[in-house]
Amino acid sequence: MSVQSSASGSLLIHSARLVDRGEIVEDAWVRIEQGRVSAHGTGADWAPADEIVDAVATAGEGALLTPGLIDIHGHGGAGASFDDGVDAIRTARALHRAHGTTRAVVSLVTASLDDLARNVALVADLMRSDADILGSHLEGPFLDPAHHGAHEPTLLRAPAAHDVARLLEAGRGTVRQVTIAPELPGGLDAIRQIVQAGAAAAVGHTSADAGVAVSAFEAGASILTHAFNAMPGIHHRAPGPVLAAAADHRVVLEAIADDVHLDPHVIKLLFDTAPGRIALITDAMAAAGSADGHYDLGAVSVTVSDGIARADDTGSIAGSTLTQDVALQRAVSAGAALPEAVRALTETPARAIGRDAEIGDLRPGRIGDAVLWDAELRVVRVWVGDHLNG
Repeated sequence: MSVQSSASGSLLIHSARLVDRGEIVEDAWVRIEQGRVSAHGTGADWAPADEIVDAVATAGEGALLTPGLIDIHGHGGAGASFDDGVDAIRTARALHRAHGTTRAVVSLVTASLDDLARNVALVADLMRSDADILGSHLEGPFLDPAHHGAHEPTLLRAPAAHDVARLLEAGRGTVRQVTIAPELPGGLDAIRQIVQAGAAAAVGHTSADAGVAVSAFEAGASILTHAFNAMPGIHHRAPGPVLAAAADHRVVLEAIADDVHLDPHVIKLLFDTAPGRIALITDAMAAAGSADGHYDLGAVSVTVSDGIARADDTGSIAGSTLTQDVALQRAVSAGAALPEAVRALTETPARAIGRDAEIGDLRPGRIGDAVLWDAELRVVRVWVGDHLNG
């Protein structure tokens, strides 16, 4: 898989099936200049460019072109964890970028407040030089101990206003998402505080019933963290947070399409129930793109066997070894329409974290992030455009 910059000169990709914004356009071309999409069209009415890529000659018949993929919830890859500093973040990002993920939010697992404040500040600093980093996601420590999953339960806490403020301030406006169990003392007030600060509040790792979830969404929460996982499921007399999220058109539902966290039938159910509001995430930990074995996920020891990560002490699923290209393949295999599966990896996650003005589609003026695929949905080439502001 080739990864290149589109930030200098002009690039023309033609003769592709363009999959973008919920549609497929046959025999399409896209022109990128100085890292930004400048024009698109169909057929042969394109002007010469510094680099011209014939999609069919490069990727074969049925070649697809999509926007760059966006992961708003992942923890690492290539043997490296996002919690372990700049070099680890860059190592993991290189792995995921080669699989089509051109931009990503750095998700941090539960740790002490001191460690989390230090890490969100580090991510804020890193964004000045690494334009593919969109900010940080605090998946903890404001989680329900009964649904701690792969988070260290002794480090969990209720969301006191001063603790929430400390973490948000440490990120200097770059915290994009905070997962919270709304039923915790102060949970709804914390959601309002998070949203007021410009971040997305996400309901997750929670015992909330449908009523509490509705209250959380009314308070401003706009994401459901990895739907169905670490929360009550759907029962005919207890619909739970998933159906509450699906019924609220303001809410984006994260989904892990690895056939481990969710059965394929459930993946299809999510796409059918909340069209245009599914964000396919990896929730990948360090073992993504690496070997089976023992890993640390924050304070939790994890063993990966046959590509499935589980916490050593509880046996809970501990993140995934997924990459977003495989998520696309599995979502389509589960029955999701290709345009909607691509939307769930591009436009929808960009909107969920408020970055859809610049990334997530290939309209003129957008960042020139693009992925060329073969007909089997395997990544052939990746282009990364210019820098994001903020």
